[in-house]
Amino acid sequence: MDLALPPKVTDRAFARLEELNAPLLRVAVEGGGCSGFQYDFRLEEAPETDDLVLERGNTRVVIDPASLPFLTGAVIDFTEELIGARFTVENPNATSSCGCGTSFSI
Repeated sequence: MDLALPPKVTDRAFARLEELNAPLLRVAVEGGGCSGFQYDFRLEEAPETDDLVLERGNTRVVIDPASLPFLTGAVIDFTEELIGARFTVENPNATSSCGCGTSFSI
């Protein structure tokens, strides 16, 4: 994996965080899910010292060092559909994913 390509956050994702008045969204990758790995999205107050911080204005998205290799070159977005609204990850490292969009394999 090429660690030279950090994840990107769309304007739509930053705008949704601003609407929520959420200062920080943590995006992590954990073992589990139906495909081996799953994304975890959490609203938090402050980053950890070793997090990668992506920011626009006062709004930040952070990724921990253990999750970063799995998210290299990924795009973090926010989507609104008839079935609901959610943060999503378009991950070029994933070789397959499940229908729910939160589980993937590499």
